[in-house]
Amino acid sequence: MPPPDPSSAWFLYVLRCGDGSLYCGVTTDVTRRLHQHATGTGARYTRGRGPLSVAATWEMESRSSVLKAEAAFKTLPRWLKEQAIAPDAPLFWLPS
Repeated sequence: MPPPDPSSAWFLYVLRCGDGSLYCGVTTDVTRRLHQHATGTGARYTRGRGPLSVAATWEMESRSSVLKAEAAFKTLPRWLKEQAIAPDAPLFWLPS
């Protein structure tokens, strides 16, 4: 697999697993990554937790910013994660 193009967009995505849990990750191609998770070649956490659905995605300007956003999202308690993935929710959780 070739390395991602540094000029391409980066995305933070949240998946809702079949058991109701949430999984957060980063990618340059959300569709490809969802397919990897669904076929068992994605993260170990998502294996056996299907069906998976995309709960939210956010486009970020760089790999650095998306990794910082992922770290910030993962520190939120569950109830704030649910608020953050609601449609049209403000990005209150993003680091400054």
